[in-house]
Amino acid sequence: MSESTSPQKVWLASNDSANIEVDRVVAERSMLIKNMLEDVGDEITQGNPIPIPNVNEAVLRKVIEWCDHHRNDPPQAQDDESDARKKTTDIEEWDQKFMQVDQEMLFEIILASNYLDIKPLLDVGCKTVANMIKGKAPEEIRKTFNITNDFTPRRRSRSAFTP
Repeated sequence: MSESTSPQKVWLASNDSANIEVDRVVAERSMLIKNMLEDVGDEITQGNPIPIPNVNEAVLRKVIEWCDHHRNDPPQAQDDESDARKKTTDIEEWDQKFMQVDQEMLFEIILASNYLDIKPLLDVGCKTVANMIKGKAPEEIRKTFNITNDFTPRRRSRSAFTP
């Protein structure tokens, strides 16, 4: 590891053509970007950024903000399917505040974290949605997420478990 005073930088290009400079260690919270950097080495420059075609600038900046805050977290395991991760919907206080965004941004962050392969951020996003629906009736969930009930009146009156 080199002992330079400033961290190594990489550039990411959002789908709306914004080039964003990021510390390499922050960008590498994304397994997708980490693998790309391992493949291409030092060819990533401001004039030749890593394209992130599925993510716009606003969402990419939010994802980078999360990655920057979590830069010193232990690296994620490739297939970390621990029981604690699967069974809890507890979210750290900073992450709760980070996820206090409108629904569209929340779902864009979830999609971006899935695409960029940032499992801890994907978990936080999914837990946030789970907490939004926990304890609510189906009609309340439909209202929360603006989901149209497309069941016919006859189907609505039948039990969900009746064939």
